[in-house]
Amino acid sequence: MTLLEQIDQWQRLAPQRLAHISGETRLSYAELFQRSNALAQRLRQQLGENNQPLAVFGHKEPEMLIGFLGCVKAGHPYIPLDSSLPEGRVRAILQASGAALLLTPEKIHAWSSDPAENFQPVRLSPDSPWYIIFTSGSTGAPKGVVITRAALESFTGWIQAEQQFRPAQEVFLNQAPFSFDLSVMDLYSSLSSGGTLFSLNRETIAEPKKIFSALGQSAVSVWVSTPSFAQLCLAEPRFQAELMPEIRKFWFCGETLAPEVAASLLKRFPAAEVWNTYGPTEATVATTSLKVDEAILAKYAPLPVGRPKPGSRILIFRDGLPVEAGERGEIIIAGENVSAGYLNQPELTAHSFHEMDGLRAYHTGDLGHFADGWLFFDGRADFQIKLHGYRIEIGDIESNLQALERVRDAVVLPVLKNGRAEFLAAFVILRQAPSGSNFEISRALKRELGERLPDYMIPRKFVFLAQFPLTANGKADRRKLAEALA
Repeated sequence: MTLLEQIDQWQRLAPQRLAHISGETRLSYAELFQRSNALAQRLRQQLGENNQPLAVFGHKEPEMLIGFLGCVKAGHPYIPLDSSLPEGRVRAILQASGAALLLTPEKIHAWSSDPAENFQPVRLSPDSPWYIIFTSGSTGAPKGVVITRAALESFTGWIQAEQQFRPAQEVFLNQAPFSFDLSVMDLYSSLSSGGTLFSLNRETIAEPKKIFSALGQSAVSVWVSTPSFAQLCLAEPRFQAELMPEIRKFWFCGETLAPEVAASLLKRFPAAEVWNTYGPTEATVATTSLKVDEAILAKYAPLPVGRPKPGSRILIFRDGLPVEAGERGEIIIAGENVSAGYLNQPELTAHSFHEMDGLRAYHTGDLGHFADGWLFFDGRADFQIKLHGYRIEIGDIESNLQALERVRDAVVLPVLKNGRAEFLAAFVILRQAPSGSNFEISRALKRELGERLPDYMIPRKFVFLAQFPLTANGKADRRKLAEALA
């Protein structure tokens, strides 16, 4: 079955099963099927037979799911846009994409209310675009990553086989906004397996009391989030198995998973598994996976991010050549999950994508290495700075800081003066409340870090926080941290 057929079958097998819960709203599989068909029929009438992208603008409303599937059934790739995006950013994406329509929850509700009689969805070819997610570009302009049906089905087929979801029984946490590709992990894992997607909206996430009240009522069995969001939740003592007794899996992507976060989750939720994954938007959410257990925690810090999924290859290159095992270089992903490229940007696509041994390949700009057969993520190549004549990888320092016994998480930033890096500052979350002064702890961390790194890579300034500010996507907000240094 195609992915769309897998989703639509649940309106027949379990029509009253809830496909989506968001606040007080509920959406069943029968309603999702009927309303997405009705929307698709209206779109075909409105736009004719073309495959122009359509923008779906909103937050966590059920109409977002109806909009996504309605677009696909009508033969259009969709562009998810969260309503938290600045107006200027939305305008830039609409202009860059040439979107034929902007679908809001109100318009989707109105256009999907009338039943569609005998509507047959457009059957997408494997190389047809399914969705387009816009990410930040190095020039400051957003770039649209085109994900085809084949790439998405490669991801969902792998995850279904590996994770063995219980049909029509799982409840998946949706923390990330739909404009962030982490949400694809929970959205399509849930819909394809007849699960219920439980969305936390931004108003709930902004207030910790509301978070834990919602989680306690969620019956979530599969947790999907950034590590930063899980770490925020771990600051609450109530966040343990008694609050969420149904939870079976914690699933992470989008950021580095600190060993301390994984260890705390295994301790508080002893019946649950913790999974670490890695992959950029251009490779359809994730390409590697690893179940983190006590043996992995005892052996590795930082944690590996796993091994490649079936049908995909990961290679490490430096200066255009493959490196020896254990050496660091740029991560290149090749396989059927790799994006078709950037929308309407052929030059940028040609720069980042190419064919390798008959597979489509993507140059990630991420640094990594293999050890013991595991892939390790070593930060971004574009997080490289020059300080006092030395080239320094920020991710290298962060990984080594996170490996220190008393450090739970760390972000390192350069302090700039007249556009040049003057020194390094480290923002640190400690595992336990400090027993000494900040000066004493900073000095101790510098000494411990000095056993791992050369002097020129040791941050001069340490700032200790209870938690990091988070972006709308649930990642550590480096911009706000940098503003604190100004």
